[in-house]
Amino acid sequence: MLAYKNQLRAAASKISTIAVTLLGLLTLTFIIGRIMPNDPVRAIVGEEATREVYENVYRQLGLDRPMWEQFLMYLRDMVSLDFGTSVRTGQPVLEDIIHVMPATIELATFAIVISATLGVTLGMIAAVYKDRWPDQVIRVFSLMGHSMPIFWTGMIALIIFYAKLGWVGGSGRMSQFYIGLEPNVTGFLLLDSAMTGEWDIFYSALRHIILPASLLGYSSAAFITRMTRSFMLDQINQEYITTARVKGLSQCKTIWFHAFINIRVQLITIVALAFGTLLEGSILIETVFAWPGFGSYLVGNLMIGDMNSLMTCVLIVGVIFTTLNLISDILYRVFDPRTR
Repeated sequence: MLAYKNQLRAAASKISTIAVTLLGLLTLTFIIGRIMPNDPVRAIVGEEATREVYENVYRQLGLDRPMWEQFLMYLRDMVSLDFGTSVRTGQPVLEDIIHVMPATIELATFAIVISATLGVTLGMIAAVYKDRWPDQVIRVFSLMGHSMPIFWTGMIALIIFYAKLGWVGGSGRMSQFYIGLEPNVTGFLLLDSAMTGEWDIFYSALRHIILPASLLGYSSAAFITRMTRSFMLDQINQEYITTARVKGLSQCKTIWFHAFINIRVQLITIVALAFGTLLEGSILIETVFAWPGFGSYLVGNLMIGDMNSLMTCVLIVGVIFTTLNLISDILYRVFDPRTR
């Protein structure tokens, strides 16, 4: 009974923390929307609108009401998932987000698979061969991935692998030939084309996603490599590793079945944060590759000061990280019984 009550308290504490975090995020986005120099009314009615039209829209938006009342109206709209209409597209912001988000999720998923596989493997090799040539090479490789601007590597990669060698597709999610012919079931182009048997579109989409996903994955792998190396070095210096080696256990089994088991919980947080960063931080790579995702949508609306869309994007980024932290906590309890 006591354990059950403790679990209820922990769940209640977690829910309250998430609620406070989301409330703080909503407050932040509201303040941002009010202190930005852009005029939301002028963005809707245009520069040539009469004073009467301007004042009518001003009242319709509730901007003539006290600030606290505007905030309550804002909370009501957010809870009911009414994010307003985008000035740029003329569509509800929620529909725009639903339309562009699958492209970014697809790109980020490919990238996180590459970065997690590459980062964890290289980090463990660097730790095992600490201060020897494999460690030095991997550290330089990681430093380059972390230091080079991704928009620069994106342009160079396009010139080499697309324009010169022709190994991969160019900009966009697929070849121009297939635009308008792609199936739309879930919004995930690779999945939809495979489900409907459109293999020409599938291979075209695969050729186009490989390069941007690899560049994003390489950039993120640099961080995961450094953290994995640090975590692994801490475990290698523990007494239980020395004991395992003295007992004659092979180095491979010692590293993978003992040391790695004890760092996987820490790696969950690192990979989750990296995935969240890829979802909201792929703006530059989406711009370079003309990728029609969340980042491109955010940049396009930022250029014209579309506040409804911008505030919604900020809110979604916060929800993404909050959700990933919650998933990390759940996985902690799965992989580490001590946290239950």
